[in-house]
Amino acid sequence: MQGMEPEPFAIAGATIAPGTARDVAFQITTLATGTPSALAIRVLHGARPGPAVFVSAAIHGDEIIGTAIIQRLAQECDPQTLAGTLLLVPVANIFGFMTRSRYLPDRRDLNRSFPGSANGSIAGQLANIFYREVVGRCTLGIDIHSAAIHRYNLPQIRIAAGNTRLIELAMAFGAPVIMESPLRDGSLRDLAHKQGVDMLLLEAGEALRFDRLSVETGVAGVNRVLAHLGMIEADDGLTEVGIPARANRSVWVRSPRGGVAHFVRESGDPVRKGDVLGCVTGLFGEDAQDMVSPADGIIIGHATLPVVHQGDALFHIAEIPHPERVGARIESITAAILASEPQGAPEALLDEDEVV
Repeated sequence: MQGMEPEPFAIAGATIAPGTARDVAFQITTLATGTPSALAIRVLHGARPGPAVFVSAAIHGDEIIGTAIIQRLAQECDPQTLAGTLLLVPVANIFGFMTRSRYLPDRRDLNRSFPGSANGSIAGQLANIFYREVVGRCTLGIDIHSAAIHRYNLPQIRIAAGNTRLIELAMAFGAPVIMESPLRDGSLRDLAHKQGVDMLLLEAGEALRFDRLSVETGVAGVNRVLAHLGMIEADDGLTEVGIPARANRSVWVRSPRGGVAHFVRESGDPVRKGDVLGCVTGLFGEDAQDMVSPADGIIIGHATLPVVHQGDALFHIAEIPHPERVGARIESITAAILASEPQGAPEALLDEDEVV
Protein backbone atom coordinates (compact mmCIF):
# COMPACT_ATOMS: atom_id res chain seq x y z
CA MET A 1 0.00 0.00 0.00
CA GLN A 2 1.00 3.61 -0.59
CA GLY A 3 3.12 4.96 2.25
CA MET A 4 4.16 1.53 3.54
CA GLU A 5 7.85 0.70 3.82
CA PRO A 6 8.91 -2.16 1.52
CA GLU A 7 10.46 -5.25 3.02
CA PRO A 8 14.10 -6.14 2.31
CA PHE A 9 14.54 -8.26 -0.83
CA ALA A 10 16.21 -11.64 -0.34
CA ILE A 11 18.00 -13.37 -3.22
CA ALA A 12 21.07 -15.59 -3.66
CA GLY A 13 21.73 -15.56 0.07
CA ALA A 14 21.85 -11.76 0.11
CA THR A 15 19.43 -9.30 1.69
CA ILE A 16 18.98 -6.03 -0.18
CA ALA A 17 17.64 -3.13 1.87
CA PRO A 18 15.02 -0.77 0.39
CA GLY A 19 16.56 2.04 -1.65
CA THR A 20 19.78 0.12 -2.41
CA ALA A 21 21.29 -1.93 -5.22
CA ARG A 22 23.46 -5.02 -5.12
CA ASP A 23 25.07 -7.42 -7.57
CA VAL A 24 24.45 -11.10 -6.83
CA ALA A 25 25.39 -14.33 -8.60
CA PHE A 26 23.97 -17.84 -8.83
CA GLN A 27 26.47 -20.62 -9.43
CA ILE A 28 25.26 -22.77 -12.30
CA THR A 29 27.75 -25.55 -12.95
CA THR A 30 31.46 -26.23 -13.45
CA LEU A 31 33.15 -26.13 -16.84
CA ALA A 32 35.40 -28.83 -18.28
CA THR A 33 38.38 -27.18 -16.59
CA GLY A 34 36.64 -27.31 -13.22
CA THR A 35 36.09 -23.54 -13.26
CA PRO A 36 32.74 -22.54 -11.70
CA SER A 37 30.27 -20.49 -13.74
CA ALA A 38 27.68 -18.07 -12.41
CA LEU A 39 24.64 -16.07 -13.54
CA ALA A 40 25.13 -12.40 -12.60
CA ILE A 41 22.14 -10.23 -11.61
CA ARG A 42 21.92 -6.63 -10.44
CA VAL A 43 19.04 -6.08 -8.03
CA LEU A 44 17.71 -2.55 -7.58
CA HIS A 45 15.31 -2.62 -4.65
CA GLY A 46 13.24 0.53 -4.49
CA ALA A 47 12.70 2.77 -1.50
CA ARG A 48 8.95 2.51 -2.11
CA PRO A 49 6.77 -0.60 -2.58
CA GLY A 50 5.83 -1.65 -6.08
CA PRO A 51 5.97 -4.52 -8.59
CA ALA A 52 8.98 -6.67 -9.43
CA VAL A 53 10.17 -6.55 -13.06
CA PHE A 54 13.12 -8.23 -14.77
CA VAL A 55 14.99 -7.17 -17.89
CA SER A 56 17.17 -9.85 -19.50
CA ALA A 57 19.54 -10.05 -22.45
CA ALA A 58 21.62 -12.55 -24.41
CA ILE A 59 19.46 -15.59 -23.78
CA HIS A 60 21.01 -16.35 -27.14
CA GLY A 61 24.69 -15.70 -26.49
CA ASP A 62 25.44 -13.71 -29.67
CA GLU A 63 22.38 -11.44 -29.33
CA ILE A 64 24.16 -8.83 -27.25
CA ILE A 65 22.25 -5.61 -27.98
CA GLY A 66 20.33 -6.07 -24.73
CA THR A 67 23.59 -6.14 -22.79
CA ALA A 68 24.28 -2.56 -23.89
CA ILE A 69 20.71 -1.55 -23.02
CA ILE A 70 20.95 -3.09 -19.56
CA GLN A 71 24.33 -1.43 -18.93
CA ARG A 72 22.63 1.94 -19.49
CA LEU A 73 19.69 1.04 -17.25
CA ALA A 74 22.06 -0.14 -14.50
CA GLN A 75 23.89 3.20 -14.53
CA GLU A 76 20.81 5.42 -14.78
CA CYS A 77 18.24 3.79 -12.48
CA ASP A 78 18.33 5.05 -8.89
CA PRO A 79 16.88 2.68 -6.25
CA GLN A 80 16.32 5.66 -3.95
CA THR A 81 13.60 6.95 -6.31
CA LEU A 82 12.37 3.54 -7.49
CA ALA A 83 9.05 1.95 -6.48
CA GLY A 84 9.30 -1.84 -6.55
CA THR A 85 12.20 -4.02 -7.59
CA LEU A 86 14.13 -4.19 -10.86
CA LEU A 87 16.22 -7.28 -11.68
CA LEU A 88 18.77 -6.77 -14.47
CA VAL A 89 20.34 -9.78 -16.22
CA PRO A 90 22.85 -8.47 -18.80
CA VAL A 91 23.85 -11.97 -20.01
CA ALA A 92 21.52 -14.92 -19.51
CA ASN A 93 23.47 -17.39 -21.70
CA ILE A 94 26.94 -16.80 -20.28
CA PHE A 95 28.38 -19.78 -22.16
CA GLY A 96 27.26 -18.62 -25.61
CA PHE A 97 28.27 -15.05 -24.74
CA MET A 98 31.85 -16.09 -24.08
CA THR A 99 32.09 -18.10 -27.32
CA ARG A 100 30.08 -15.56 -29.39
CA SER A 101 27.56 -18.27 -30.18
CA ARG A 102 23.78 -18.40 -30.09
CA TYR A 103 23.87 -21.78 -28.37
CA LEU A 104 25.19 -23.49 -25.25
CA PRO A 105 28.26 -25.76 -25.37
CA ASP A 106 26.02 -28.79 -25.95
CA ARG A 107 24.44 -27.00 -28.98
CA ARG A 108 21.14 -26.61 -27.15
CA ASP A 109 19.04 -23.47 -27.43
CA LEU A 110 18.42 -21.98 -23.98
CA ASN A 111 15.16 -20.47 -25.23
CA ARG A 112 13.82 -23.96 -25.95
CA SER A 113 14.95 -25.44 -22.62
CA PHE A 114 12.49 -24.03 -20.07
CA PRO A 115 11.55 -24.92 -17.35
CA GLY A 116 14.78 -26.91 -17.18
CA SER A 117 15.99 -29.12 -14.36
CA ALA A 118 18.38 -28.62 -11.45
CA ASN A 119 19.96 -32.00 -12.27
CA GLY A 120 19.80 -31.78 -16.05
CA SER A 121 22.15 -30.65 -18.79
CA ILE A 122 23.87 -27.25 -18.78
CA ALA A 123 20.84 -25.89 -20.63
CA GLY A 124 18.49 -27.44 -18.08
CA GLN A 125 20.44 -26.14 -15.09
CA LEU A 126 20.69 -22.61 -16.47
CA ALA A 127 17.02 -22.51 -17.51
CA ASN A 128 15.95 -23.82 -14.12
CA ILE A 129 17.95 -21.22 -12.16
CA PHE A 130 16.87 -18.38 -14.43
CA TYR A 131 13.21 -19.26 -14.13
CA ARG A 132 13.23 -20.04 -10.41
CA GLU A 133 15.33 -17.11 -9.24
CA VAL A 134 14.42 -14.38 -11.75
CA VAL A 135 11.15 -15.02 -13.58
CA GLY A 136 9.43 -16.61 -10.60
CA ARG A 137 9.99 -13.47 -8.50
CA CYS A 138 8.41 -11.05 -10.99
CA THR A 139 5.07 -10.11 -12.53
CA LEU A 140 6.55 -8.72 -15.76
CA GLY A 141 9.63 -9.45 -17.82
CA ILE A 142 11.28 -7.71 -20.77
CA ASP A 143 13.54 -10.07 -22.71
CA ILE A 144 15.82 -8.55 -25.37
CA HIS A 145 16.89 -10.29 -28.58
CA SER A 146 18.42 -9.34 -31.93
CA ALA A 147 18.57 -10.69 -35.46
CA ALA A 148 21.17 -13.27 -36.45
CA ILE A 149 24.62 -12.40 -37.75
CA HIS A 150 24.45 -10.52 -41.08
CA ARG A 151 20.81 -9.60 -40.46
CA TYR A 152 19.26 -6.52 -38.88
CA ASN A 153 15.91 -6.26 -37.08
CA LEU A 154 14.02 -2.99 -36.80
CA PRO A 155 13.24 -2.50 -33.09
CA GLN A 156 9.97 -4.36 -32.53
CA ILE A 157 8.00 -5.73 -29.59
CA ARG A 158 6.65 -9.28 -29.78
CA ILE A 159 3.77 -10.30 -27.52
CA ALA A 160 1.32 -13.13 -27.04
CA ALA A 161 -1.90 -12.54 -28.95
CA GLY A 162 -5.08 -11.45 -27.18
CA ASN A 163 -3.53 -9.94 -24.04
CA THR A 164 -4.90 -6.40 -23.66
CA ARG A 165 -2.45 -5.51 -20.86
CA LEU A 166 0.50 -6.53 -23.01
CA ILE A 167 -0.82 -4.45 -25.91
CA GLU A 168 -0.95 -1.44 -23.59
CA LEU A 169 2.56 -2.09 -22.26
CA ALA A 170 3.87 -2.61 -25.80
CA MET A 171 2.41 0.73 -26.83
CA ALA A 172 4.00 2.36 -23.80
CA PHE A 173 7.34 0.84 -24.83
CA GLY A 174 7.03 2.74 -28.08
CA ALA A 175 8.92 0.46 -30.50
CA PRO A 176 8.04 1.09 -34.16
CA VAL A 177 6.33 -2.31 -34.57
CA ILE A 178 4.22 -4.63 -32.40
CA MET A 179 4.07 -8.26 -33.57
CA GLU A 180 1.61 -10.75 -32.10
CA SER A 181 2.62 -14.38 -32.38
CA PRO A 182 1.75 -17.74 -30.75
CA LEU A 183 4.13 -18.94 -28.03
CA ARG A 184 6.76 -21.65 -28.61
CA ASP A 185 7.02 -24.73 -26.38
CA GLY A 186 10.06 -24.52 -24.11
CA SER A 187 10.54 -20.80 -24.63
CA LEU A 188 10.87 -18.30 -21.81
CA ARG A 189 7.72 -16.48 -22.98
CA ASP A 190 5.73 -19.72 -23.03
CA LEU A 191 6.74 -20.73 -19.50
CA ALA A 192 6.19 -17.23 -18.15
CA HIS A 193 2.71 -17.17 -19.71
CA LYS A 194 1.84 -20.50 -18.08
CA GLN A 195 2.99 -19.13 -14.70
CA GLY A 196 1.05 -15.86 -15.04
CA VAL A 197 4.07 -13.65 -15.72
CA ASP A 198 3.54 -11.14 -18.55
CA MET A 199 6.37 -10.84 -21.09
CA LEU A 200 7.48 -8.28 -23.64
CA LEU A 201 10.12 -9.47 -26.09
CA LEU A 202 12.17 -6.78 -27.81
CA GLU A 203 13.83 -7.68 -31.12
CA ALA A 204 16.38 -5.08 -32.22
CA GLY A 205 19.60 -4.80 -34.17
CA GLU A 206 22.09 -7.42 -35.32
CA ALA A 207 23.97 -10.22 -33.58
CA LEU A 208 27.40 -9.31 -32.15
CA ARG A 209 26.82 -5.61 -32.87
CA PHE A 210 25.64 -2.50 -31.02
CA ASP A 211 23.76 0.22 -32.89
CA ARG A 212 22.51 3.52 -31.55
CA LEU A 213 18.87 3.22 -32.71
CA SER A 214 18.41 -0.15 -31.00
CA VAL A 215 20.09 0.93 -27.76
CA GLU A 216 18.23 4.24 -27.53
CA THR A 217 14.89 2.59 -28.37
CA GLY A 218 15.48 -0.12 -25.77
CA VAL A 219 16.51 2.21 -22.94
CA ALA A 220 13.68 4.67 -23.61
CA GLY A 221 11.15 1.86 -24.00
CA VAL A 222 12.01 0.12 -20.73
CA ASN A 223 11.84 3.45 -18.90
CA ARG A 224 8.42 4.21 -20.39
CA VAL A 225 7.14 0.80 -19.25
CA LEU A 226 8.52 1.39 -15.74
CA ALA A 227 6.83 4.81 -15.74
CA HIS A 228 3.54 3.26 -16.86
CA LEU A 229 3.77 0.83 -13.92
CA GLY A 230 4.44 3.73 -11.53
CA MET A 231 7.94 2.50 -10.71
CA ILE A 232 9.72 5.67 -11.83
CA GLU A 233 8.70 9.29 -12.23
CA ALA A 234 8.66 9.81 -15.99
CA ASP A 235 6.29 10.17 -18.95
CA ASP A 236 4.94 6.84 -20.18
CA GLY A 237 4.13 8.35 -23.57
CA LEU A 238 0.48 7.26 -23.59
CA THR A 239 -1.11 10.70 -23.18
CA GLU A 240 -0.69 11.14 -26.92
CA VAL A 241 0.20 7.88 -28.62
CA GLY A 242 1.04 7.05 -32.20
CA ILE A 243 -0.65 4.38 -34.26
CA PRO A 244 1.86 1.51 -34.09
CA ALA A 245 2.62 -0.92 -36.89
CA ARG A 246 0.75 -3.80 -35.28
CA ALA A 247 0.65 -7.10 -37.13
CA ASN A 248 0.30 -10.82 -36.60
CA ARG A 249 1.46 -12.03 -40.00
CA SER A 250 4.69 -11.55 -41.89
CA VAL A 251 6.38 -12.70 -45.09
CA TRP A 252 10.00 -13.24 -46.15
CA VAL A 253 11.36 -12.13 -49.53
CA ARG A 254 14.17 -14.38 -50.74
CA SER A 255 16.91 -13.94 -53.28
CA PRO A 256 15.74 -14.95 -56.79
CA ARG A 257 19.28 -15.96 -57.77
CA GLY A 258 22.79 -16.23 -56.39
CA GLY A 259 25.10 -13.26 -56.77
CA VAL A 260 25.44 -9.75 -55.34
CA ALA A 261 22.46 -7.97 -53.78
CA HIS A 262 21.79 -4.25 -54.10
CA PHE A 263 19.14 -2.97 -51.69
CA VAL A 264 17.01 0.13 -52.28
CA ARG A 265 14.80 -0.38 -49.20
CA GLU A 266 15.69 -1.17 -45.59
CA SER A 267 14.14 -1.89 -42.21
CA GLY A 268 11.59 0.73 -41.19
CA ASP A 269 10.44 1.52 -44.73
CA PRO A 270 6.71 1.22 -45.47
CA VAL A 271 6.07 -0.70 -48.69
CA ARG A 272 3.18 -1.46 -50.99
CA LYS A 273 2.64 -4.72 -52.86
CA GLY A 274 4.78 -4.64 -55.99
CA ASP A 275 7.32 -2.09 -54.72
CA VAL A 276 10.90 -2.88 -55.74
CA LEU A 277 13.07 -3.72 -52.71
CA GLY A 278 16.33 -4.24 -54.55
CA CYS A 279 17.93 -6.52 -57.11
CA VAL A 280 20.45 -9.34 -57.33
CA THR A 281 23.02 -9.40 -60.13
CA GLY A 282 25.79 -11.63 -61.37
CA LEU A 283 29.43 -10.97 -60.52
CA PHE A 284 29.79 -8.47 -63.39
CA GLY A 285 26.48 -6.76 -62.66
CA GLU A 286 24.71 -8.71 -65.39
CA ASP A 287 21.27 -10.34 -65.43
CA ALA A 288 19.78 -8.25 -62.62
CA GLN A 289 16.65 -9.72 -61.07
CA ASP A 290 14.37 -7.47 -59.00
CA MET A 291 12.94 -8.35 -55.63
CA VAL A 292 9.44 -6.96 -55.04
CA SER A 293 7.22 -6.74 -51.99
CA PRO A 294 4.47 -9.39 -52.03
CA ALA A 295 2.27 -7.42 -49.60
CA ASP A 296 1.53 -4.03 -48.08
CA GLY A 297 3.47 -3.56 -44.86
CA ILE A 298 6.59 -2.43 -43.02
CA ILE A 299 10.06 -3.89 -43.50
CA ILE A 300 10.99 -5.20 -40.04
CA GLY A 301 14.22 -6.96 -40.93
CA HIS A 302 16.77 -7.14 -43.71
CA ALA A 303 20.02 -8.87 -44.60
CA THR A 304 23.21 -6.85 -44.21
CA LEU A 305 25.47 -9.11 -46.28
CA PRO A 306 25.25 -8.45 -50.05
CA VAL A 307 26.84 -11.77 -51.07
CA VAL A 308 23.83 -14.09 -51.44
CA HIS A 309 22.79 -17.53 -52.58
CA GLN A 310 19.56 -18.23 -54.36
CA GLY A 311 16.82 -18.56 -51.74
CA ASP A 312 18.54 -16.54 -49.00
CA ALA A 313 16.04 -14.58 -46.86
CA LEU A 314 16.76 -10.89 -47.53
CA PHE A 315 13.71 -8.93 -46.37
CA HIS A 316 11.17 -9.56 -43.59
CA ILE A 317 7.90 -7.68 -44.05
CA ALA A 318 5.15 -7.33 -41.43
CA GLU A 319 1.82 -7.32 -43.25
CA ILE A 320 -0.08 -4.10 -42.43
CA PRO A 321 -3.09 -2.88 -44.45
CA HIS A 322 -2.26 0.85 -44.25
CA PRO A 323 1.49 1.24 -43.60
CA GLU A 324 1.40 4.97 -44.37
CA ARG A 325 -0.70 5.57 -41.22
CA VAL A 326 1.98 4.24 -38.87
CA GLY A 327 3.21 6.87 -36.42
CA ALA A 328 0.28 9.26 -36.89
CA ARG A 329 -0.69 10.86 -33.59
CA ILE A 330 -3.98 9.83 -32.02
CA GLU A 331 -5.90 11.08 -29.00
CA SER A 332 -6.15 7.98 -26.81
CA ILE A 333 -4.64 4.57 -26.35
CA THR A 334 -8.08 2.98 -26.85
CA ALA A 335 -8.35 4.61 -30.26
CA ALA A 336 -4.83 3.51 -31.09
CA ILE A 337 -5.60 -0.11 -30.16
CA LEU A 338 -8.73 -0.12 -32.32
CA ALA A 339 -6.99 1.65 -35.22
CA SER A 340 -4.16 -0.87 -35.33
CA GLU A 341 -6.06 -4.11 -34.77
CA PRO A 342 -4.40 -6.81 -36.91
CA GLN A 343 -6.49 -9.01 -39.18
CA GLY A 344 -6.75 -12.80 -39.22
CA ALA A 345 -5.34 -15.48 -36.98
CA PRO A 346 -1.77 -14.93 -35.71
CA GLU A 347 1.00 -17.04 -37.19
CA ALA A 348 4.18 -18.25 -35.53
CA LEU A 349 7.22 -16.14 -36.45
CA LEU A 350 10.35 -17.94 -37.55
CA ASP A 351 13.10 -17.84 -34.97
CA GLU A 352 16.58 -16.74 -36.09
CA ASP A 353 17.93 -20.27 -36.53
CA GLU A 354 14.88 -21.17 -38.64
CA VAL A 355 15.41 -18.46 -41.25
CA VAL A 356 17.37 -20.40 -43.88
